[in-house]
Amino acid sequence: MVTRRVNLRSDTVTKPTEAMRAAMATAEVDDDVLGVDPTVFWLESEVAKIIGKEAALFVSSGTMGNLISVLVHCDIRGSEVILGDDSHIHIYENGGISTIGGVHPRPVKNNEDGTMDIDSVEAAIRDPRGELLYTTTRLICLENAHANTGGRCLSVEYTDRVGELAKKNGLNLHIDGARIFNASVALGVPVNRLVQTADSILDQNCPPPSNFIK
Repeated sequence: MVTRRVNLRSDTVTKPTEAMRAAMATAEVDDDVLGVDPTVFWLESEVAKIIGKEAALFVSSGTMGNLISVLVHCDIRGSEVILGDDSHIHIYENGGISTIGGVHPRPVKNNEDGTMDIDSVEAAIRDPRGELLYTTTRLICLENAHANTGGRCLSVEYTDRVGELAKKNGLNLHIDGARIFNASVALGVPVNRLVQTADSILDQNCPPPSNFIK
């Protein structure tokens, strides 16, 4: 008999604690469009430090973060991105990379552990000599932790291998890290090491609120 239920449907059904509400109500604010909002600037700086990247950008949703990242790397219409056939970007983000950016998805089968076979990823990279006929591969996307395989975590060794493959072929690597801090805790690997080989990362969940409330 089930005596206790835990709601794991989505991070969008969670509610802020009273401490979080108080922090929002008393936060110092200014014009974020002009880049002078101190709270947003501080958050971006802190996150950039934690994940080991030179800069971070606060946006309103994970879908927007992934879309911006893909379009930054695939800034020419007719570009192609290699991604998992069961990945969030491919399945749940309204085809935004194609509709808005003219970016073609090249899906590779996700394994039960959320990975894609390295050989299959390499085989999916288009030969640039065929650009008269084919889209041009410019990006590889990973998802960590991988939602549709039950939240499986991609190891740092695997991510490094994909990053090395990308660099060898002149491509970039983006990580949909909507649950990257969960993966970090589960694997016992610091977030900055887990995303070291990535050129960009979506971070949708943060460390405990105490780390982000001044």
